[in-house]
Amino acid sequence: MTDLTETRSVELPDGRVDTHLGDDLALSEYNNPDLAPVAPKQRTWSTYSYAALWIGMSHNLATWALAAGLIAVGMSWVQAVIVIAVANVVVLIPMLLNAHAGTKYGIPFPVFLRSIYGVRGANFGALLRAFIACGWFGIQTWLGGSGVTVVLGKIFGDWWANASEVAGEPWTMWVSFAIFWILQMLLIWKGMDTIRRFENWAGPAVLVVAVVMLVWMGYKVGGLGPLVDQPSKLGWGADFWKVFFPSLMGMIAFWATMSLSIPDFTRFSKSQKGQMVGQGLGLPTTMTFFSILAVLITSGGIALYGQAIWDPNQLIGKFDNTIVVLFGVITVVVATLAVNVAANVVSPSYDFSNVFPRFITRRTGGIITGILGIAIMPWRLLESADTYIFVWLDFYGGLFGAIAGVMIADYWIIKRRQIDVPECYRRGGRYWFTGGWNLNAVAATVVGMIIGVGGANSPLDAKGVKTGPFPADGFIPFLKVFWNYNWIAGFVVALGLYLVLCKLVPSRTGEVVDNRQAVTPPADRGPEPGLAQRSS
Repeated sequence: MTDLTETRSVELPDGRVDTHLGDDLALSEYNNPDLAPVAPKQRTWSTYSYAALWIGMSHNLATWALAAGLIAVGMSWVQAVIVIAVANVVVLIPMLLNAHAGTKYGIPFPVFLRSIYGVRGANFGALLRAFIACGWFGIQTWLGGSGVTVVLGKIFGDWWANASEVAGEPWTMWVSFAIFWILQMLLIWKGMDTIRRFENWAGPAVLVVAVVMLVWMGYKVGGLGPLVDQPSKLGWGADFWKVFFPSLMGMIAFWATMSLSIPDFTRFSKSQKGQMVGQGLGLPTTMTFFSILAVLITSGGIALYGQAIWDPNQLIGKFDNTIVVLFGVITVVVATLAVNVAANVVSPSYDFSNVFPRFITRRTGGIITGILGIAIMPWRLLESADTYIFVWLDFYGGLFGAIAGVMIADYWIIKRRQIDVPECYRRGGRYWFTGGWNLNAVAATVVGMIIGVGGANSPLDAKGVKTGPFPADGFIPFLKVFWNYNWIAGFVVALGLYLVLCKLVPSRTGEVVDNRQAVTPPADRGPEPGLAQRSS
């Protein structure tokens, strides 16, 4: 009989790997229950679970604001839908490629990164992803709090809706922001199964609300004609293409966070086919359909109110039917609550836990995310559609494109989908590289990031005033040409450079200081080709 205190990895008939960490690794400084591989019997998510996850995460206030923001910057509804549809097909590719490791090995994103960047170096990518998620958590919480303000304003009347300002916002907005923040902390405390059950009904419910709103808007403006007849302010010439690529990069960046950390969810999948089909059906279709609803309703807002109102809470709040307002805002706020916890708290909580596994659990990491989400001052990121899309989304998109390039190059080309999971938890082992860091991966990522965002610039308007926070000529002027293609530029450069470095400068692990090895012999595990094999 096998001693349960020994480390072993066994490949199952369906291709997934069951890894049990023995006492030496289970008690390692790099492990805790939230970071350990998920046992096959605990991998219970089905095709519907992933489809529902994406339905829930696509149908929320931030997605609405994203789609409506394209109308606000001058696009027609057709142009906006084209940008969104293309972006979601593009981002689905790295999403599915990175999801494979989570499903096969049952490991979360930061542990997956250990096999690429090193046991210590994984914190480089994981913490960057975590900090961006904190920003998103803050944005979604602010939008959700805005929805709470609208609901309570309809209930309590003018004294709430027209409250005095504190720090530039009505004090009631700050109270609503706090209420929404606390609700999310309670949900993350309940765990992943609660989030999955919440997503299963919250996402479809908000889709129903959006359809009802579209019908209501069509009724108010006299049919669908005024909704689809709003012309583009950009045309289809040079002015449109000048905005198209930065907008496309922003749309890709919207889910670039999840394209990296998707193993945090697919580690619970019953099969590769289940998560691939679920995501393939859930992301591009529902995101595009919901965006169509958002842009049509926003176009209707132009016909009805004479302006593009890209904040959905403000638009819904203008409806004169109190029941419609309450029904719409409450449902959308509930869906935003679900997506924010799933997309912007679960993953960074694992990432923070990866830094100090013995001290930071998933729950503690979730609290850290919530606090940093406030500190980032999300209300500033939502000051305008330009800031939201061309500053926030485009900038971090260039950073994450580089990480995605290195992840895909390492797992699919260098390692050919073979990871020695126990070594991800071992000090001085196969993935220790140089002092715990894979310098090839770090170097390729940094160069890709510089190419992606080094040319970030804020053009001057007609009055010679900068339109954003970046230098007019970019941080590095000669890289300005890449800024409009930030995610793609970072991805391609980092992927290519990493492959070159792995050929020219093979990484080497540090001295093995822990000689206890997995029970499963190397021959049964299968060879691990490429960089990891040369350094073992």
